[in-house]
Amino acid sequence: MLICFKTTVSVPVLAASLALLGACQSNNSAQETSATAQTSQADTAAAKQPLSEPLVRDIYTADPSAHMFEDKIYIYPSHDIEAGVEENDNGDHFAMRDYHILSMDSVNGKVTDHGVGLDIKDIPWAGRQLWAPDAAFKNGTYYLYFPVKDKQDVFRIGVATSKSPTGPFKAEPAPIAGSFSIDPAVFTDTDGQAYMYFGGLWGGQLQRWQGGKYNPNAAEKEPNTDVPALNARMAKLTPDMKKFAGPVKEVVILDENGKLLLASDNNRRFFEGGWMHKYNGKYYFSYSTGDTHLLVYAMGDSPAGPFTYQGVIMKPVQGWTTHHSIVPIKDTWYIFYHDTQLSNKTWLRNIKVTELKRRADGGIETITP
Repeated sequence: MLICFKTTVSVPVLAASLALLGACQSNNSAQETSATAQTSQADTAAAKQPLSEPLVRDIYTADPSAHMFEDKIYIYPSHDIEAGVEENDNGDHFAMRDYHILSMDSVNGKVTDHGVGLDIKDIPWAGRQLWAPDAAFKNGTYYLYFPVKDKQDVFRIGVATSKSPTGPFKAEPAPIAGSFSIDPAVFTDTDGQAYMYFGGLWGGQLQRWQGGKYNPNAAEKEPNTDVPALNARMAKLTPDMKKFAGPVKEVVILDENGKLLLASDNNRRFFEGGWMHKYNGKYYFSYSTGDTHLLVYAMGDSPAGPFTYQGVIMKPVQGWTTHHSIVPIKDTWYIFYHDTQLSNKTWLRNIKVTELKRRADGGIETITP
């Protein structure tokens, strides 16, 4: 089913307005006039916000990677299904098998489902679990990056190409050499150099790669102790966008004192779902904290970091997981994310979008879903 947004006043703004009106009843007429004007301004601002409602309702979607291609919004989400797999910390119940590609002419416009852009059966080396993807464009070719477990049940990252943003995409015959774990996010800097950020804990297997080789006997979870946290990984991409152009490096995240975040600091440490964007010359690395269900961000002066933790972008949504993308659309920044409004099941999610606001210093205002 295709849906459209309608502008309205959000619940938080309405609640604030009602409280303000109640206070004004006990004040003089001059104060009432001022309060009414302020309320009107708040209502006008709120009316410009897109509703945080599911973008599609006939399929379950998650992990939305949004991009502006050909002056249109394209969204590359996971496609959740009811696979009948028991829920566990390894995420085996997230047993996705294909990607549907969505598009919108505007944030307030209807959503078009272009159908399956890539199916797991068409990836020669794939085993199971087609998790959160990302996309990029260069020199007339669209690239779809995806994590999937190989036939040895180890997550690797692959790439598929198409001449159309809607696919179909054709997968390369092997995963990207040197890739591992999950959640690829590709950022192309203003100089044209592209980078991939990736990694995820627990079911994402990042904790099993600490020696540079996969250790199937490693712990299923990272140590929750006062040791440095396991961080995301990043690598430069080659000009053809299909290989790593150098060694895989750690995405270093520091606290306000320049110290490494600790594994026990699960309100701030990296868990999964990394995303990079650039604003006013600064690099913003945002990510999920996983078991504490926050979207947070850190800032740096280089795409390679280091990054200093800044704060919370979005408080917990309904459901266990949280995963996002941040993009500018017609001079306004938006955050695409997901929750479980439609199903109330953590493995059957629905994607949403809302405006991302910044303070004068470039910091991001916290969103309460």
